[in-house]
Amino acid sequence: MKRESFTDTLKQPKVLAGAAMLIAVNVVLYYFNIMIGDTLRIGVSFLPIAVCGMLYGPVIGGIAGALGDVIGFIVKPMGYYFPGFTISAFLVGFLFGILLHNKVITLARVAGSVLLYTILISLILSPIWLNIMYGSSLFAIPRIYKAILQYPINVVMVYTVTKCISRYHFIINLRY
Repeated sequence: MKRESFTDTLKQPKVLAGAAMLIAVNVVLYYFNIMIGDTLRIGVSFLPIAVCGMLYGPVIGGIAGALGDVIGFIVKPMGYYFPGFTISAFLVGFLFGILLHNKVITLARVAGSVLLYTILISLILSPIWLNIMYGSSLFAIPRIYKAILQYPINVVMVYTVTKCISRYHFIINLRY
């Protein structure tokens, strides 16, 4: 059986509609971020992009993440636009797509995915982008505390949502 390329997948109306809806949810959740100071943000807007990566693969998940970041900035600008955060948003969808797409959703797999997301995006890339933009410290104790406190919450959220959606997605694919 031939594997479907991402362009073939992207041409399917249900994939386009699903990715577009997840981007819209991402933009809406972008409004509900909690800002702590100028550089620390707590939010769950990554969740729809993680689901998009899980459902449609790393490339489509990454594109959805990048589009969600750009559209979110256009709708609700915070500071000035910086392409580093768009790269990070692409990597979120790509990362969850690689680690969760066409795989059985287990707590261990989700915990590992969220840990990699937390380390790569929250603790490495975001401080680099903020340092380039504002000259803020690369190593900040509040950011580490935030990552430690938010990690189990993110694991529970991602596991619950992806497990439910994967069950629903499996049932829908059996019907059609």
